[in-house]
Amino acid sequence: MTRVVIIGGGPGGYEAALVGAQLGVEVTLVEATGMGGAAVLTDCVPSKTLIATAEVMTMIENSAELGLKIFSGEDENVASSVHVDLAALNQRVLALAKAQSDSIRAKLDRSGVRVIHGWARLDGPQAVIVEAEGTSERIEADIVLLAVGTTPRELDTAKCDGERILNWKQVYNLCELPEKLIVVGSGVTGAEFASAYDALGVDVVLISSRDQVLPGEDSDAAGVLQAVFERKGMEIYSRSRAVAARREGDEVVVSLEDGREVRGSHCLMAVGSIPNTVGIGLAEAGIELAPSGHIQVDRVSRTTARGVYAAGDCTGVFALASVAAMQGRIAMWHSLGDAVQPLELGSVSSNVFTAPEIATVGMTQKQIDASGLKVAKVTLPLAGNARAKMKGFTDGFVKLYCLPVTGIIVGGVVVAPQASELIHSISLAVAEKITVDDFSDDFTVYPSMSGSIAEAARMLHLHSHPEAENASNTQV
Repeated sequence: MTRVVIIGGGPGGYEAALVGAQLGVEVTLVEATGMGGAAVLTDCVPSKTLIATAEVMTMIENSAELGLKIFSGEDENVASSVHVDLAALNQRVLALAKAQSDSIRAKLDRSGVRVIHGWARLDGPQAVIVEAEGTSERIEADIVLLAVGTTPRELDTAKCDGERILNWKQVYNLCELPEKLIVVGSGVTGAEFASAYDALGVDVVLISSRDQVLPGEDSDAAGVLQAVFERKGMEIYSRSRAVAARREGDEVVVSLEDGREVRGSHCLMAVGSIPNTVGIGLAEAGIELAPSGHIQVDRVSRTTARGVYAAGDCTGVFALASVAAMQGRIAMWHSLGDAVQPLELGSVSSNVFTAPEIATVGMTQKQIDASGLKVAKVTLPLAGNARAKMKGFTDGFVKLYCLPVTGIIVGGVVVAPQASELIHSISLAVAEKITVDDFSDDFTVYPSMSGSIAEAARMLHLHSHPEAENASNTQV
């Protein structure tokens, strides 16, 4: 029987294990912390659970506009009568993460996957050494999948202590809301936590080395989010690089490159991550790494060593749980001779869980500008959407890109509450090469936020006609 060994129990690892078991091979999965890996235990599931509470607080904050007051009829608004019990919130966060991890473990057990709680390293390309509970075991393998994940990056001058200076894995240890939280880093992780803690009532300072938050996202979308942050009173240090952080009693002092200092009660370091690829025998097995330390893979998840595959954040392909899971499945399908379609990043949808959310799929403006392709676009503000008015929402837009002449939708951006749900129709359009005319012919509910997506498609109707052949980056 074919023997598969998987190192790492995150989405890439456990999804691959389930595919291998389904195809009837012998699967061993080695995980050091818990099933689901960082995505379930310390990253994605916990952070989005925290954000779910923050979303409720955002709704409560806007309740006065909707005509809601506290029952006594006094002038106090609803938001002033609600406070956050962070200890209870974080207890719920960790409980949900554990429940999800236990559910994954139970599913693997039912599927016949052998799960080992321990550490593993390669012993050449076709064997793995496992250290578990004081014992060592060498397991031979026909196929190896590496899904070893990443670790939060730390500055040598800003070591996280888990009390006042924190990385995103440690914030769930807090029992009380920070008096003033300094968030270092304005990428997706930094922006999400800054948005969440601001909604929970914390005084947040965001330190960004770039001109505006979310430098890797659509610039128009990032501009909306920064405007929302500033309107809500968040202090943003743009074009400011943090070089150190230290504790002074009950304060944290963050030093900036230009000599300024920022003081707060706590500091969250969100300055990227590093792959867990050191000391696990990769070079000895003939596996090439990128200069960043990530494992180099092709579109079917193969490494440079025969029979060794890799999936997830350790590959540096796209740091999303959905991509990790697909890489893991593709690795198993390909290695076991099943039908497989190589990974297509152009159809991957992603979301930034801020308030409002930012969801994207397909081609971006940066890619369009770099490629020189003739692409038509429309940007439709959601302030005119009937459902948005009813919900008291004024920030956000829908943006669609299509090819001229054919009218095929090639990308889109949604900035709105629950953008993560709204992006799916655009994802389908991109993946199935649907035209703006076909897309706009399908019914939407009235009133609905999704109605604006169809309206944006209708606004691109003229660009699917031959006379629009010269259209390029048209703003409607």
